[in-house]
Amino acid sequence: MDAQSRGQTDGTDPADQWVLNPETGEYELRLNDSAEQPRTPRPRSAPHPGSTAPARVPGQRGRRAAPAAEDTPGPGSRKRKQKRSRKKKALMWTGGALGLVLVGGSAFAYYWYDRLYGNINTVDIGDVGSDEAVADGPVNLLVIGNDVRTGEGNEAYGNRTNVTGHADTTLLFHMSEDRTNATVVSIPRDLMIKIPDCESKQSDGSTKKIPGSTVPTKFNESYGVNGRDPGCTMLTVEEITGLELDHFMMFDFNAVKTLSTAVGGVKVCLEEPIKDLDGGSGLDLPEGESTIQGEDALSFLRNRHGLKNESDLDRIEMQQKFVASMLRQLKEDTLDSPSKMLDVADAATKSLTVDKGIGSPSKLLTLARELGKIDLKNITLMTLPVVDNPDEPTPVTVVLHPVEAPKLFSMLQNDVSLTEVKKKEKDAKDKQAELLEGTRAEASEIRVDVLNGGGPGGAAQDTLVWLQTSEGVARSTNKGNAPADVDKTRLEYAPNQADQARKLADLMGLPASAMRPGTTDADATTPMTLTLGPDFTKAGVSIAPPKKVDVKQSRADEKMCKK
Repeated sequence: MDAQSRGQTDGTDPADQWVLNPETGEYELRLNDSAEQPRTPRPRSAPHPGSTAPARVPGQRGRRAAPAAEDTPGPGSRKRKQKRSRKKKALMWTGGALGLVLVGGSAFAYYWYDRLYGNINTVDIGDVGSDEAVADGPVNLLVIGNDVRTGEGNEAYGNRTNVTGHADTTLLFHMSEDRTNATVVSIPRDLMIKIPDCESKQSDGSTKKIPGSTVPTKFNESYGVNGRDPGCTMLTVEEITGLELDHFMMFDFNAVKTLSTAVGGVKVCLEEPIKDLDGGSGLDLPEGESTIQGEDALSFLRNRHGLKNESDLDRIEMQQKFVASMLRQLKEDTLDSPSKMLDVADAATKSLTVDKGIGSPSKLLTLARELGKIDLKNITLMTLPVVDNPDEPTPVTVVLHPVEAPKLFSMLQNDVSLTEVKKKEKDAKDKQAELLEGTRAEASEIRVDVLNGGGPGGAAQDTLVWLQTSEGVARSTNKGNAPADVDKTRLEYAPNQADQARKLADLMGLPASAMRPGTTDADATTPMTLTLGPDFTKAGVSIAPPKKVDVKQSRADEKMCKK
C-alpha cells in the first residue's frame, strides 16, 4: 500500500467542475475527468509454467472507450434517467448513491461529491488493468476482501502480524459484452497455485520487482506477502483464468460492518442455529431468517461453525448468499431513500481501495451504470471448481478441478452466459446455429485446405497430420500461412459442401460462428478453406466453448429463505 494516494488522484479540483448556468442562475456539476494519456499495450504473457490456464484470449484489451456522453446525464434527462435506474440498478453498493450525488446541482451535492472524492484510496498498479472506467466488450472486475484486522472490534478475529493483510475473500465479476448477464466466481483463499512475478509501484515513484512462487502457494498470498499489491493479485487471476482483468476493488473488514448497517441490515437464513463459542465473536443466530448488520454481519461472514463441513468452501457459499441478499436490499429498499443512498456511498468509499482507472466518484458511477443494466436474475454466482489437494494426506487446501475449471475459463473467455434464461433467449435468436443442423458427410469425403491465420506456429501442419492420421480426412492439404491473420478460426465452404463442413466442424470442435457458407456451388474437386485463428490451441482440442459447467450455481435473485 506504499503507492496508495487519497483524494484527487487525477489532479482535478472538484470545485473547478462547478459551472454557473446563466439561464437558471444555479451552479451545475460538470464531470469531465482529465484526458487519458496514451497507454502502451501490455504484452500478452503465456500461462505460468505449470499453470492449467489456457493461452490468453486476444481481443479483450485495447477496446474502444465508452462515449463521453455516457459519463454524466444531461440536465434535461435527469428525471427519466433516475426513474429508469430505480428499476434496474442494484449491482454495486455505491452505484445508486453516487448517481444521486453526481447529478445534483447544489452546495449539498458539492459537499457530498467532495467528501466521496476524498474517501477513495487508489493504488497505482502500473500496466495491469485498464485506464478506462468502462470499454466496449466484456468487463472483468476483481473484488478483493482484505483480511487486515485493524480497526475497532476486529481483534476478536485474531492478531495479524502482516498489517497489510491477505486476499481473503476474492470475487471475479465477469460482465458480458451486451450487458445482459454476469458471472460472479468466488476464488478460494486456500487454492494452491503458482503466483507469477509482478511489480509494485512505491511511494517514491520507483518500481519494486517481486519474484513469484516457485512452488504452488495459497492464493491468498498473492496480496500482502513480500510487498505484493492488488496488481499482483490481478496478475495471478489472469494466469489462472486466461482472462485479462480491467479493474479491482478492495474492501476491508470494516466495509462489511458499515455497509450492512448503511442498507438497514441484510436478511440471512439458517438451516440450524449458529452460536460461536470458540471464535470469540459472540455470534448467536437462531434457525430461520434473521436480519444482521454491523459486527454480527462480519461475524456471520467469518464464521465456519454450524456449516456442513465447517470448511472455507461452505463459508464461501454463505458469503455469496449474503452478497446476493444485500443486492436485493439495495434494489427493494435503499434506492428509494436518498439518505440511505448517501450513507451507502459514504460507507463504501471509506473502506474502498481501487486502481486509478476507476479512482474517482464519476468513474465509479460510469462503471456502476454498466453493472446496473443487468437484472439480478441474470447474475450467476458460483465457486471456482476445485478438488482436494492430492499432495496432502489430510487435505486442507484445494487445487483446480482438472475438467470443470478449464470449461469455466473457456466459457468466460468466450463470453458465454451461465444464466439459463439468457442462454435460451440467445439460442432462440442464434440463426447461425442452424448451419450445424443437417446431414454429415463421411470423413473420407472431406476436401479441405488448411491455413494458419494467427494460430500457434506449425498449427496448419499439425492439424493436417491429425486430420489424416487420426480422423481419416485424407483429402486435406497444408497451404501454409494465410494472406492475413483472422480474429477467430473460420471454415469457408460452398452451399453444396455443407455436409462436409458440418462433419469437419464436428471433428474440429468448431462453433457455429466459425461457419462461413458461400453463395455459389463448387465443383466436385474444389476444397473448403479452414483458416486457423488465435482461438485455436491444438489439433484435437475443441474450439467451441462448452455450453455448461458441472458446478453448483445460484442466482442473485434467489432468496435465502424460500417459502
